[in-house]
Amino acid sequence: MRLIKTLKRGLWLSAWMTLVGCSSSNWHSMTLPSDKAVEASLEASPVSEQILQTESQTFTLARMPEAIRPCCAFGNAQRVRIGSVIIPYFRYANTVGINDLGAHGYEAGTLSLQRPKPTSRRSSEGNGQMYTLRGGFIDIAHVRDTADNAIALYQRIYPQLGQAQVIELPYEIGPREIRLKAFDSSMLNPQQRRELAAHLATWLAYSMAEAHELAQWHGYRSWRPWSESVSAYSPEDIYSNMLGAKIAYALLINELASNRDIYNTHMTQWLKATLQSLEPVSVKQSNMLFDAVDGLWWDSSVAMPSKFMLLKRHYAMGNQQSPHLVPEEIARAHPAWVMVEDRYASAPPALTLALPQTVHGFELKQLAEQWLVVDSKFAASFAHIPSELWIDGFNQESFGTIAGYNRQQDERELKAWQETR
Repeated sequence: MRLIKTLKRGLWLSAWMTLVGCSSSNWHSMTLPSDKAVEASLEASPVSEQILQTESQTFTLARMPEAIRPCCAFGNAQRVRIGSVIIPYFRYANTVGINDLGAHGYEAGTLSLQRPKPTSRRSSEGNGQMYTLRGGFIDIAHVRDTADNAIALYQRIYPQLGQAQVIELPYEIGPREIRLKAFDSSMLNPQQRRELAAHLATWLAYSMAEAHELAQWHGYRSWRPWSESVSAYSPEDIYSNMLGAKIAYALLINELASNRDIYNTHMTQWLKATLQSLEPVSVKQSNMLFDAVDGLWWDSSVAMPSKFMLLKRHYAMGNQQSPHLVPEEIARAHPAWVMVEDRYASAPPALTLALPQTVHGFELKQLAEQWLVVDSKFAASFAHIPSELWIDGFNQESFGTIAGYNRQQDERELKAWQETR
């Protein structure tokens, strides 16, 4: 979950930085036909599957995203504290509706102005949170960030699929990198190579999102004066990240990311269509459901960035994620229940998302890993965790275990905090 970087810099500076970043993060690739594809295209009755046997060639790489999108602490109309002072008469509204979403911008950072369609006017991304009947609360910035990371990783993985490779990632609580192992990929046809590379890229991008939740808990800050502990393991984050990974896979397999403009255009359309499939509610209804879980999932009486403004956290890491839906009994107890009564009456079942662990006979975790090292300045935050789990570095296989220890620590801290109120 990403907090308000607009407190850190003026909007004009953010816009300038974004435009500079976008201009230097373009990439170019093209699809080349294989000999079999050419032969198949000349047949009297061409077989589509054979014509699809093409190879992608990348000429320039997308920059690995460094600027995460600032967005939303869980809740609506939160109060904000700077130092010991709560900003008077200010409430941070972060709820959006499906029609508020603007054009996607690769590595958009704080502000982006892109065209949703080639003939349209430029627009900002319009990030925020919305409630969906099938996916619970969705943080749009998390969806976009994971998709961007997947595109950048795919461009690095696909050309060297089967070869050992190290991909350096931006620093959070220490150095981190993607380690790809050598393996025999000669039996894969071009389409299978694309699929395996795309699955590796989206799974690793998702694991980067898991690592970010862990990093926020252990003291990572994108802006030094502002604690992000209120964002760590927020209930909507990981599900939103996996949603971004799923969209990115669809774009990669459909070869809709050959350059930045093509990717931005199709990500804009796929994002909106995917969220529509989750059955989003209106802004007023999302706010009502935020209010319904006030005091249960979050505490509106506590100002950001206090850690325990957030009361409900999601510590379950892994390749299958279920959404947190507001139970009907909780929504029904709210005075404005009539606003959502019809939506609950026709609500579809929750949509559980999953990423495959084995693709074309290859177990993904045997081919690649994300490796993290804890910088000495963050070591104290791991004091409650057995040192053998992290002291010499760790990979995504340890994320769930570390999250379990963090959960125990949170329970102790929350109890102590509540006793002092």
